[in-house]
Amino acid sequence: MKLVSLQVRTPVGIFQRAGALHGQTIVDLNMAYASMLAGQKESQPYRLANAIVPSTMLEFLEGGPSAMAAARQAFAYAIRQGENWKGPDGQMAVYPSHPTLPEGVRIIAPLPNPPSLRDFIAFEDHIAATSKKRGQPIPPEWYKAPAYYKGNHRTIIGPGEDLPWPLATTKLDYELELACIIGRQGRDISERDAPEYIAGYTIMNDFSARDIQFQEMACRLGPAKGKDFATAIGPCIVTPDEIPDLSALKMIARVNGAVWSEGRFGTIHWSFAQMIAHVSRGESIYPGDLFGSGTVGGGCGLEMDRYLNPGDVVELEIQPIGILKTRVVK
Repeated sequence: MKLVSLQVRTPVGIFQRAGALHGQTIVDLNMAYASMLAGQKESQPYRLANAIVPSTMLEFLEGGPSAMAAARQAFAYAIRQGENWKGPDGQMAVYPSHPTLPEGVRIIAPLPNPPSLRDFIAFEDHIAATSKKRGQPIPPEWYKAPAYYKGNHRTIIGPGEDLPWPLATTKLDYELELACIIGRQGRDISERDAPEYIAGYTIMNDFSARDIQFQEMACRLGPAKGKDFATAIGPCIVTPDEIPDLSALKMIARVNGAVWSEGRFGTIHWSFAQMIAHVSRGESIYPGDLFGSGTVGGGCGLEMDRYLNPGDVVELEIQPIGILKTRVVK
C-alpha cells in the first residue's frame, strides 16, 4: 500500500485521516474498516474501527502488524465498492485526488508527528566527500557502527509545503535521502529480524543551514539549529511489499526543474537492518520512529558548493514513492 495522511477541514474542526492511494483516489482506511464492519452487521462499527484501524497515521502504526492487516482488508473492501462509495452514514470514504482534492482537504506529511527522528550518515561516498572538504579522511569509527544524530521530530513538513528561509543562513542546502518508518516496538533486535520492524519507506529531505551547522559542530556537538528548523518527508509511505529491491531505487534531486543530484540507494554502506539492530541495542524502538538513511553520494549542494536561494523549488524523486516537492520562501 501507499499510505498518506489527509488534513480535513470541517465545520466542527480540522482532523487528520490516514488513507491509502488507489489510482486517482484516496481511501480513508478507518472509514473503510467501519463500513466493512457495518456491512457485516457489527453493532458498533465505529468503536471497533477506531480501536483496530485508528484514524491518524501514528495511532495506526502503533497498532502494529494487526492494524496493517486489517487496513489491507478495508482497502480491498473499499476498492470493490467503487469511487463514489460512501461510509455507513454518508461520510466521505473515498476522496478523489485528481486533478485536485475536494475543498478543505489536503495531503500533509504522511507521518506528521513521528515520536523520534534519527538521521544516519550511511553512504560512504557522502562522508568521503564531506570529510575531504574538511581536509580529513573518513573517521575509522564510521566503519564500526552506523552513526546518527537525533533531529527535531516536531518540525516535519509535508509534500508541497513551503519552507520559510531559516535563521540568517547564507548556505541553505537540501539532502536527498530515503527513510524507513518503524512499525512495531522492539529491543535488542537482530539484523536478521530487523526488516520485520519496518512499516514502510518514504522520501526525506534533511534541510541544512550549512554555515550554522558547521559552526555548531566545531564545538564537538550538534548539529542542532543548523538542521532543526525543518525536515520534509513524503509524499507517501510505501509498504515493503511494494519495493522488492531497495538497492535498485534511483534517487534524483531537481532544483527549479534542473537535475542537481542523481544516485542509487544500492550504494549505501549501512543497511536499514543494521541501523535498527544498532539503535535497538539496549534501548527500545517504537512505531512511528523515523530513520533517515543520510545523504546519497552527490545528493546535496555541499558536495558541489552550490546552495539554494529564495524562490527555489526542490523536488526529490524516488519511485515508486513519488516526488517530494518543497518551495523555499523568504
